[in-house]
Amino acid sequence: MGLSIKKLLLFTLVLFVFSCKEKEVKKEVVPEETAVSYYEEAYRPQFHFTPEKNWMNDPNGLVYHQGVYHLFYQHYPEDIVWGPMHWGHAVSKDMLHWEHKPIALYPDEHGDIFSGSAVVDVNNTSGFGTKDNPALVAIFTYHLMEGEQAGRTDFQTQGIAYSLDNGESWIKYEGNPVIGNPGIKDFRDPKVFWNEKAEMWTMLVVAGDHLQIWNSANLKDWEYVSEFGKNQGAHGGVWECPDLFPLKVDGTDEVKWVLLISINPGAPNGGNGTQYFIGDFDGKSFTSEQEQNKWVDLGRDNYAGVTYNNTPNEERIFIGWMSNWDYARDTPTEKWRSASTVPRTLSLSKINGQYELLNYPLSSFESLVDSEVVPKDILVPLDGTYEIKLTTDNQSEIRFTTAHRDFVLSLKNDSKDSLAIAMNGKGKMLNFDRRNSGLTDFKDNFATGVQEMPIDNLPEGAIEIRILLDASSIELFVNQGQYVMTNQIFPRDTYTTLEFLNTTGKELEVSAFSERSVQRIWEE
Repeated sequence: MGLSIKKLLLFTLVLFVFSCKEKEVKKEVVPEETAVSYYEEAYRPQFHFTPEKNWMNDPNGLVYHQGVYHLFYQHYPEDIVWGPMHWGHAVSKDMLHWEHKPIALYPDEHGDIFSGSAVVDVNNTSGFGTKDNPALVAIFTYHLMEGEQAGRTDFQTQGIAYSLDNGESWIKYEGNPVIGNPGIKDFRDPKVFWNEKAEMWTMLVVAGDHLQIWNSANLKDWEYVSEFGKNQGAHGGVWECPDLFPLKVDGTDEVKWVLLISINPGAPNGGNGTQYFIGDFDGKSFTSEQEQNKWVDLGRDNYAGVTYNNTPNEERIFIGWMSNWDYARDTPTEKWRSASTVPRTLSLSKINGQYELLNYPLSSFESLVDSEVVPKDILVPLDGTYEIKLTTDNQSEIRFTTAHRDFVLSLKNDSKDSLAIAMNGKGKMLNFDRRNSGLTDFKDNFATGVQEMPIDNLPEGAIEIRILLDASSIELFVNQGQYVMTNQIFPRDTYTTLEFLNTTGKELEVSAFSERSVQRIWEE
């Protein structure tokens, strides 16, 4: 009996130890099983560029060199809200998949590192490199916070840095700043390009409410040559992030110059936006006869966009910051904040006698989209609706063509969130309504009112509607980028239903409708 008790006690002890060990194992395993996978946090875009963590805003230093597309960006590495600016860095070989790199530029005694550009000094005009190994040169704004806080007006200057290993490491020029401040509070965002007309470098820099143009033979010594915009364009806020480049008008040999200027605030739908001017550049001065204000994107969330230097085949590729200063610091993400638009090709067309700047996803984006989905034709009855069940979990491309101009396209989910895009052909207007799209109360001015986009120059006949939906963003392209709206959204669940509402007064014909999944671009 005593032996049996001993055995029983021993058996009980073994069970107790095993039970404790099992609890320890479970305690270790559970966090691993419930941990959020890489780039799969709530609202994390799957095919747009986002920083791994913390704050991001303007794209900077967009340049192609030695088979690599560089994306630098305004970055605060210590928090998900804006702070002392650095240049974050990522690279890509195809403009679709991105590799994160260490921070490229840190603040120094001259100030924080604000927005700017980068060039390849092919002819070694700066002397930083050689003909065989030309330097990659970054041009940026220094922002001396102490000067701003002291009430000075000269706290923004322009500096340069160079890299001899294709952006892996950077050396700041010992003669910085290369352009001092003449007493202008907002004096920033240098965009530099090689000026073939003058055979030297040209810098665009914004000066409060207008543009200044400077030229240089060596990227170090700069001469002021002209200005533009004091009496042209929208002036509801400070001018920022200029860009200037030539484009051939589609189907012709005519070449016009396009100037991009971002403005904050003062955009038609509130907060910030990017306007454009079409004109001519003689190597020193830009002129434009344009009287109407024109906008790259009429949504609320495409700002500070600029284009790549030195691209193969001289393709003009644009990337914008997908947010708005009205609420950028408050959007409901936790590990990171802000995304970039998909890279877009810019082109110039003459439609109904008017020059139009089109922006449309790169053709290579098609390689990410499911090619096995067969498009279908839809007929929506007079004054009726047509519902389509969505299957791609807010990671999709929605696409169709129609000759009709009067309909409402709605996205809905089981949480009763809804997003509406309404085209009004009679009024020549497209409305975007995100007031009930999901989480909207994180900032009062995120979802106030219905956004409006005039569509008064659409050509006759069928046009394409294309939508890119990615977790917390929607990019809408009308007629292959003639009219564009980019907006953030934060639905409480993925949208599961798409509904057409027919407002044409006759049957609504929709051709080649497809909802196709888009591959995610991130690998741990």
